[in-house]
Amino acid sequence: MIAYVKGVGNISPQMTWRDDAFSIRDGDQTGNYLSAIEPDYAAWINPQQLRRISRILKMGTAAASIALQEAKLSSPDAIITGTGMGCVEDTGKFLDKITTLNEEALNPTPFMQSTHNTIGSQIGLMVGCKGYNQTYVQGAFSFEHSLMDALMQLDEQPDFNILVGGVDEVTETYSQILQRFGLLKRETPRSMDIFSSQTRGTILGEGAAYFVLSRTAEGSNASIQGIKTLYQPHAHELHDGIDSFLAEALLNRNDVDLVLTGKSGDAIADKQIDRDVNLRFPQSSLAVFKHLCGEHMVASSFALWLAVYMLKHQQMHEAVVIKDAGRPLKNILVYNRYYQDHHSLLLVRSC
Repeated sequence: MIAYVKGVGNISPQMTWRDDAFSIRDGDQTGNYLSAIEPDYAAWINPQQLRRISRILKMGTAAASIALQEAKLSSPDAIITGTGMGCVEDTGKFLDKITTLNEEALNPTPFMQSTHNTIGSQIGLMVGCKGYNQTYVQGAFSFEHSLMDALMQLDEQPDFNILVGGVDEVTETYSQILQRFGLLKRETPRSMDIFSSQTRGTILGEGAAYFVLSRTAEGSNASIQGIKTLYQPHAHELHDGIDSFLAEALLNRNDVDLVLTGKSGDAIADKQIDRDVNLRFPQSSLAVFKHLCGEHMVASSFALWLAVYMLKHQQMHEAVVIKDAGRPLKNILVYNRYYQDHHSLLLVRSC
């Protein structure tokens, strides 16, 4: 199953919505999470709608609009969204009001905008898409399963243009809960410094990234060659899974020019990633991305955007490179890991 990326849109803790997205900043966060740098949404969303929709809806609809504009489409044939937490800010608002107002005189708007499929629905209304519209809420595999669905839809409808994306937001309350569980760092390391940290935990993030996928190669700079998920794999299962995944694309480990890893700053998890990647891909360039977008359940959508952007410009940005093997970029393997359990593989190839 192969799909060509015709358009991308990304709202993240970097200025990825600009044309010169390679002016990536090194992530100067002031807390233990990274907030999205939000543009002037009036460029993509009706100003009258802006007053009525929440922040995550603004991020999602803007990212979708940017992707559609780049693909020169007014409306896709299908919309597929992956989200781990959904509209968690509106959910929190509604639950707070239930408590403070003693379940009386509640404003229905936060409730209506709190469901996970609100994002895909809002995009469908905005662009007039009345076709297939699906939302996947499967934790750290939400975006991966959205991509799988898109690839299967293109198998059945090869003339479709499908809008697929991953969206998640962070709130102060959510951050405090993860901090209590010991999943976030207590200090505030900056940029690449998180990868030299010797402590457990990571830095939380958020973002919205959408992609227009098609079976037509014309006008595309990158293609998705395959995707694979592994839950709690043992070391040999992970290694065998990587080899079989590459073999399905008629590749071996030496054919991978760049491995984009989901190192998150967690000392133990990162050591395991380094061990696995250095052992399996000694001739490949290595890069990281979560110091730019933070850790969240659909962070692999940011990784896919970064892989597509690097293939388009045929260069690795200095802010992400760990090892430069001096190889031209053709095959990029995204290996993401969400804490200890969720492992995913995504193969992206230049056109």
